[in-house]
Amino acid sequence: MTTKPHTELTTLSRRHALFMGAGGLAMGLGWALQARAAAPKPLVEVWKDPNCGCCKDWITHMEGAGFQVTVHDKGNNAARAALGMPQQFASCHTAVVQGYVIEGHVPAADVKRLLADKPQALGLAVPGMPVGSPGMDGPVYGGKRDPYKVLLVQKNGSSQVFTSYA
Repeated sequence: MTTKPHTELTTLSRRHALFMGAGGLAMGLGWALQARAAAPKPLVEVWKDPNCGCCKDWITHMEGAGFQVTVHDKGNNAARAALGMPQQFASCHTAVVQGYVIEGHVPAADVKRLLADKPQALGLAVPGMPVGSPGMDGPVYGGKRDPYKVLLVQKNGSSQVFTSYA
């Protein structure tokens, strides 16, 4: 009686192990991608005037950048005061995301950086309504862009430049 050499069985076992290893890796990557896709979007809670078009455009900008937005159409003065954002940084809408206050037309990229860096601060502000900032950049502005700064506002009311836009 002749038997097949043990090496053939070993080769099949290696191929099976490699296949299963690659399959396991693929399954693991699939689960990781699925989990990443299923990760909840950061929630942004916004207070604004119900008739403000630029606020609606800023909200669209934030949603397009991967944020989930809840809107309170009852103005933002009371919310700004309650959240401790000094009046000198005021704009047309006030928001909160993961405990940070966002005042005005702050670009989504700066909010993402804030959430990644997690500085000890009250939040970010773009005082006023600079043309060219998100929400103030639609066709009605004819491509005009004013320079502006995003400020990192401290809990004591002081601020420093977080990002400058020319």
